[in-house]
Amino acid sequence: MASAGGFVADGAGGAGGAGGAGRMVRTVLGDVAASALGAVNYHEHLFQVSPLLTGDELDDETASTAEAALLKDSGFAAMVDATPFGLGRDPEVVARISATTALGIVATTGMHREAHYGADHPLQVWEAERRAALFIAEVQTGMAADDGETFESPEVSLARTPAGAPVRAGMLKAGIGYWSISAFERATLDAVALAHGATGAPVMVHLEFCTAAHEVLDLLAAAGVAADRVVLAHADRDPDAGLHASLAERGAYLGYDGFARPRTRSDAELLVLTASVVAAGAGDRIVLGGDVARRTRYISYGGMPGLGYLGERYLPRLRALVGEEAVDRMLIDNPARLLPLSP
Repeated sequence: MASAGGFVADGAGGAGGAGGAGRMVRTVLGDVAASALGAVNYHEHLFQVSPLLTGDELDDETASTAEAALLKDSGFAAMVDATPFGLGRDPEVVARISATTALGIVATTGMHREAHYGADHPLQVWEAERRAALFIAEVQTGMAADDGETFESPEVSLARTPAGAPVRAGMLKAGIGYWSISAFERATLDAVALAHGATGAPVMVHLEFCTAAHEVLDLLAAAGVAADRVVLAHADRDPDAGLHASLAERGAYLGYDGFARPRTRSDAELLVLTASVVAAGAGDRIVLGGDVARRTRYISYGGMPGLGYLGERYLPRLRALVGEEAVDRMLIDNPARLLPLSP
């Protein structure tokens, strides 16, 4: 895999170009040329606390730093930290982890699907415009050091990099339920669309088993978000190559991140799926990640198989099946097109 290189703070994004040339990706340590990212894991979590994951929290700086180092050692140069607002994220510590490990990290703003927050959560009363204002501020100005402060006052302390600069988000996130979009989730989708229009940040949408994928793309398109600025997380939870080809034909990116989960889909099934989608001509729309997201599955928290699994155990099998060039496209070229801020 390509190594990390050229991670420098450099202000806001530049003009577009093929394969990300001349475009900028907003990382926690500053803006980076897309061409300098190297191999990207498009979906992991370094911190996450949710009522859906009681006992599986990621909340320890030392352990999360060690796990990020395992990801780096497995061949990745950068990752997207996909924990959105209100779920125990810690952007200041994530910036320290990036500086310590030399792993490029893109932080996320936005909100997850409703079940992660609950009926009594303060965010329930936030309309789309208020959410959008938060998301825009976190991309353009800086992320809150403590999400809890945001519910109490519009004046919050910003997370800071080791050099003292604000930590800014570079990805917008929404999430929906299984064949359903609640009012809470629709407000987030609307807010993400508004924030994308203001910031040019790429959009990640959590799907439950890849349901309602076309419906989400339709909603976002109607709100001005082009499909080629969207990655559909967990697309591989429904290993339907025909469905994936139709989503890719619209321009959307397919987030494959279900590896090491044989209780739902085996790695063997996902290898076949990927080969089929590549053969259908949609290999330029696949991005790869682990979405491990649980302390019981992080080696540094005492679990397994850890963030090194994708690079060390799955990718060699994928390369043997579809070839080096196709895998490098998924890890390097495709993220370099997806992740930059639009002009």
